[in-house]
Amino acid sequence: MTGDREDAGEGPGRPRVAVVEAYAALARRVRARPARLGRTRLVAVDGPSGAGKSVFAARLADAFAALPGGERPPVVHTDDLLDGWDDQFTFWSRLEERVLVPLRAGRAGAYHRYSWVRRGFLPRAVPVPVGPVLLVEGVSAARAVIRPELSLAVFVTAPAPLRRSRALDRDGPQILPELRRWHAGERAHFAADRTAEHADLVVDGAPALPHDARRYYVRCDDAASEGVSR
Repeated sequence: MTGDREDAGEGPGRPRVAVVEAYAALARRVRARPARLGRTRLVAVDGPSGAGKSVFAARLADAFAALPGGERPPVVHTDDLLDGWDDQFTFWSRLEERVLVPLRAGRAGAYHRYSWVRRGFLPRAVPVPVGPVLLVEGVSAARAVIRPELSLAVFVTAPAPLRRSRALDRDGPQILPELRRWHAGERAHFAADRTAEHADLVVDGAPALPHDARRYYVRCDDAASEGVSR
């Protein structure tokens, strides 16, 4: 299936070929890849807000747990590390110091989750144990600085109007001014970082192709590279 779609808010999309793939198969491929963050295979699930990153990360984590001898890997959501709206990209030092540095050295990490209700970080630390796989999900999770240590970089995309409506349905219309500023920041970041171009896998977060969404996802390939695995 081919079609034109907006490419993560980065301008007119290119023709895409949609391919249905199983989360279980992707989990097996990740397990077969070398660990690059200490003993851990780091999977980054990136893409603009409202594209479906959290859903993809949760279903991939479930697929790891369902493999023979598997366990559900921890999922770190970058939204939990943001110190409010103004910390859109500058949160990274918090992730690096509290999660990535310890795991790189073979030690467990921990971080404090930000409460968007209380407007501050909660006192209880969230542990991140050393394990074979860690998923980090959120805007800029696959940024250039971490690419050498990723075992898999995923970019989830969806049309801008749908992403905006998802965010407003979830958080309410009062966030619209901040959301507009956030989306502008995303567009600038993805264009400069060339995130989608460097991703191992581009996923359609709003696929029209019929499939069992709990077991399968829809991969987007450029029409010119149909049949080529990312």
